[in-house]
Amino acid sequence: MERLIIKKLEKWKNSPYRKPLILKGVRQVGKTWILKEFGRRYYDNVAYFNFDENEEYKQFFETTKDVNRILKNLMLVSGQKILPEKTLIIFDEVQDCPNVINSMKYFCENAPQYHVACAGSLLGITLAKPSSFPVGKVNFMQIDPMTFTEFLMANGDENLVAYLDQIDELEPIPDAFFNPLYEKLKMYYVVGGMPESVLMWTQERDVEAMQEVLSNILDAYERDFAKHPNISEFPKISMIWKSIPSQLARENKKFIYKVVKEGARAREYENALQWLVDARLVHKVYRSTAPKLPIAAYDDVSAFKIYLVDVGLLRRLSRLAPTAFGEGNRLFVEFKGALTENYVLQTLVTQFEVTPRYWNQLNPPYEVNFLIQRENDIFPIEVKSETNTTSKSIKKYKELYPNETKLRIRFSLDNLKLDGDMLNIPLFMADQTDKLIGIALQQLNKERRTH
Repeated sequence: MERLIIKKLEKWKNSPYRKPLILKGVRQVGKTWILKEFGRRYYDNVAYFNFDENEEYKQFFETTKDVNRILKNLMLVSGQKILPEKTLIIFDEVQDCPNVINSMKYFCENAPQYHVACAGSLLGITLAKPSSFPVGKVNFMQIDPMTFTEFLMANGDENLVAYLDQIDELEPIPDAFFNPLYEKLKMYYVVGGMPESVLMWTQERDVEAMQEVLSNILDAYERDFAKHPNISEFPKISMIWKSIPSQLARENKKFIYKVVKEGARAREYENALQWLVDARLVHKVYRSTAPKLPIAAYDDVSAFKIYLVDVGLLRRLSRLAPTAFGEGNRLFVEFKGALTENYVLQTLVTQFEVTPRYWNQLNPPYEVNFLIQRENDIFPIEVKSETNTTSKSIKKYKELYPNETKLRIRFSLDNLKLDGDMLNIPLFMADQTDKLIGIALQQLNKERRTH
């Protein structure tokens, strides 16, 4: 399966400022596979060391900080040869190996000729701890579940991907492309972007096997919760996790601790929730009080929404049957469009550096699903799960912030069009958001100049 992160890895390999790489990503998102595949394609050989399977390897990092000695020991014990520039060294499952992570400092300073990449599933948790971490001595990269574009490629729909790639004008998508893309998006909602789940669907077309894969991944995450150093947090993490579908099924999707457990207080559950955020199993989207920069300065930290790392896992966790496949728009509307919102957030997170926010006001109630920062502009985004797209909230937002609103964006099942300053993006084009905003802004600037 083709993963677009390989281009970033190639850039890392060729950079004159390359440092040891730390690849972060949740369990089963394809970290090991992509590093091995990258090594296979771009290096003479790969030296792979897994610290979960071979705990004794950790000792080589405990007794010395001398990189050459560490490498010599690893070569002798594994029988793998390690050559500067020509070998990709992969250290896998390093989340419980502070000495290995710390040694990256010495690789960076004393042996930059070696290409080293580390991976681990709960690295976000490890890195959130203030241990002797090699600050400034590593490059970070994040691998997320497969995007809809990657899903299409895995499904053999390169023609659809090529069509979307070449779009450079905001014109309606012809039915010959619109209809199949819409159908495939329904499949993506059901399957999600976890590589093994995608494999079961695209290679085997086996719905039961795909369901089982998703169940197994959810079980593996539950087992990971138990790894929390404070054992009393484990049931809390589990309860928050299981409450996410019901949090998102509410009309107002703001996270409410009482949904986790009757009478639950924020201070009892904050740490458990933070653990899930650090593990990047969930995305936390704060309410913004105003669309101004820096965006974080206007966060209302008491109000936020929680989304899952992957739309397929959300569907499985919600016990939604895959049969929703065949039922028209039902899949998009199911539990108040939560799958759609989760899907849109997932793709925005991969395209924009700053985590999206949302905006609302209570009396009378208005809500804009997401605010994104692109360069030095903030754009309001509304997510509609159908074709019925009248919307008071995004109109109200523009009335309140006319100068800050260069362009408004709506995701829906309507066709691609720019209507005044409202850009409608069909849901299956969400991966192209950044590019489409660029085209829309150019068009608006052109129109302003001619008037």
